[in-house]
Amino acid sequence: MEKYQPSPQWINLFVFVKDPENKNLLARQYGPQGSFTFTSQSPGEHQICLHLESIRFALFYDGKLAIHLDMQLGEHTNDYTEIAANDKLTLLHLRVQQLVEQVEQIQKEQEYQRWREERFRQTSESTNQRVLWWSILQTLILVAIGIWQMQHLKSFFKAKKLV
Repeated sequence: MEKYQPSPQWINLFVFVKDPENKNLLARQYGPQGSFTFTSQSPGEHQICLHLESIRFALFYDGKLAIHLDMQLGEHTNDYTEIAANDKLTLLHLRVQQLVEQVEQIQKEQEYQRWREERFRQTSESTNQRVLWWSILQTLILVAIGIWQMQHLKSFFKAKKLV
C-alpha cells in the first residue's frame, strides 16, 4: 500500500557524525522522531551513521521502517522568517544578515577550494617525482643490459675466434 504508520514508541535511533579526521561531531540518541544539526570546521567527507535499536525485544515485529533524512547545507539551514520574528528585524536588516551569511559561505567555499587545490598540487608533484625516478631507473637498467650484451657478444666472438 506504500503507506507508513507512525513509528512505534519503543524505537531508539542513535546518530553518530564524524568529520574527515574521524573526530566525533555528534553522538546522540533519539526516540521515534527527532532532528539534529551540526557545524563542522573542516572540509571534506563527513560520515553520518544511523543505528537503530529497540528498547524492548521486538522479534515478532515484521513492519518496515522508513527514515526520512533531509540534509540542508550552508545558508539554506537558516529559517529567516523565524530569525526575523525572534530578533524583531526589519526587512532591510534581515536582507543584510542574509547577505553577510552568503558572503561567509562564499569565503568558506573559497577556503575549501584552496585546500583541494593544495592537495591536488601535492599529489601531482608526488606523481611527477615518482615518474621521474622510474624513468631514470628504466634508463639505468637499459644501459646496464646493453653493456652486459656487448660484453657477452665480445666474449662469444673471442671464444669462437671470429675476432
